Amino acid sequence: MITPFAIIFAFHERFHEILQGTGYTVECKQRITGLILAGGRATRMGGQDKGLVEINRQPMIAYVIHALRPQVSEILINANRNHGEYRKFGHPLVTDELAGFQGPLAGMAAALNQVSTDYLFTCPCDGPLLPADVVARLYQALSEQDAEICVAHDGDRLQPVCALIDCRLRDSLFAYLGGEDRKIEHWYRNHRLTEADFSDKKHCFQNANRPQDLDALSRYLKGC
Repeated sequence: MITPFAIIFAFHERFHEILQGTGYTVECKQRITGLILAGGRATRMGGQDKGLVEINRQPMIAYVIHALRPQVSEILINANRNHGEYRKFGHPLVTDELAGFQGPLAGMAAALNQVSTDYLFTCPCDGPLLPADVVARLYQALSEQDAEICVAHDGDRLQPVCALIDCRLRDSLFAYLGGEDRKIEHWYRNHRLTEADFSDKKHCFQNANRPQDLDALSRYLKGC
């Protein structure tokens, strides 16, 4: 039987083929840490820890890890609960330094305090269809536009937590979080911001905001 992971592994075999023409080399990869954001409250999912919610008998974050692993030098997981469960995936955890589930910027700030690479790629834990070339395309757009932040755009709207961030913005982010505003787009627009076009892969940004979204993702993964 073909499993969802078998599909993902097969896609990884084509990784270098997919990246041809993007300018994304092994040296580029070594400059980037990946951060999976799993630190939210998930109120629309009834408070469930979304990264651990299963689709087709696999936790959502497992799909994201397998898609992201070939694209970055290392992976961090931002988690604010169920630390023991997340440690089983074999990647370092970072916990928000700000109490009270303050949103994705708090997770990004916690990671920027720990990384030693030049860039931080961020993505949500509930997006199991993460493109195999997402980091490469963000990096290409950021480099071409001399930007500090590059965000994925699915053709209809920005996907603000799918972004590549210059780690030199750490102090700026901590200063911003010292105020009351927590809107991610507001902080982004304080810096040189560009977008990467993913209108050809709009379906890859489906996520699980509500319980009914799980059924749609399950059907898509089974049908790939």
